[in-house]
Amino acid sequence: MEIRELNEGDLESLIKLYEQLDGKNSGFALDDARDIWKKEIEGNAGIKYFGAVENGKVVSTCFCAIIPNLTRLGGAICFVENVVTDKDFRKQGLGKKVMNKAIEFAREKNCYKVILESGAWRTEAHEFYRNLGFDDTAKKSFLMKLKEY
Repeated sequence: MEIRELNEGDLESLIKLYEQLDGKNSGFALDDARDIWKKEIEGNAGIKYFGAVENGKVVSTCFCAIIPNLTRLGGAICFVENVVTDKDFRKQGLGKKVMNKAIEFAREKNCYKVILESGAWRTEAHEFYRNLGFDDTAKKSFLMKLKEY
């Protein structure tokens, strides 16, 4: 098992894993994913996808984006999203290892905090985040959906 930054070669496996996230990524074309990767992600030092990879298959992942900030003396913010582990690989500590890579990246980028969102119904995931040290009482998140998928 390898814990590492993901790359374009991991896209097919990553897109397949995202189908387990909330069931709303089925049918996302690999060519469309590659186009986004090439135009928006590749070469952007503030965007990273981390994953646990076994035999070329991404089995756990998270996405993080560094957001520059003019408060907190310029300390950036790391936003984590799309945390998922393959159903056949859960309860093995892979999610924790992947999240720790994201947190390490945030520290390297001089972030003063890491924030994430999680579906309100994902109570098991919320316990996982609390065990990693995330505080679910410090802030209140608001969401405005601009598209429904």
